[in-house]
Amino acid sequence: MPKLSKEKKDKIAEQILHYLFSISPESKFTSDISREIARDEEFTKSLLLELKSKSLVVEINKNPKGNNYIKRQRWRLSNKTYEVYKKHQQNLSNTNSSLPNLFRDSP
Repeated sequence: MPKLSKEKKDKIAEQILHYLFSISPESKFTSDISREIARDEEFTKSLLLELKSKSLVVEINKNPKGNNYIKRQRWRLSNKTYEVYKKHQQNLSNTNSSLPNLFRDSP
């Protein structure tokens, strides 16, 4: 398998963060995330662990009943990352909503 550049890994990590933002506050298993971004599970897990070390995502090791997962992990955005993404999305929507006003004819 060819090595991916840091730039490409960063882009794939951005895809993961965007997907987790789009489903937030829900969490997903590694396999679901890898299927969504069309990447290998082990590669996706390595990127998720890297994102976890940067405190961008949170690993969930317990099921809803409080029992520990043995071989699985679920993932969600950290609260701080969610707030940053939310603010960024709001800025984009504000910018996009003001664009049509630039092209209106003056009275």
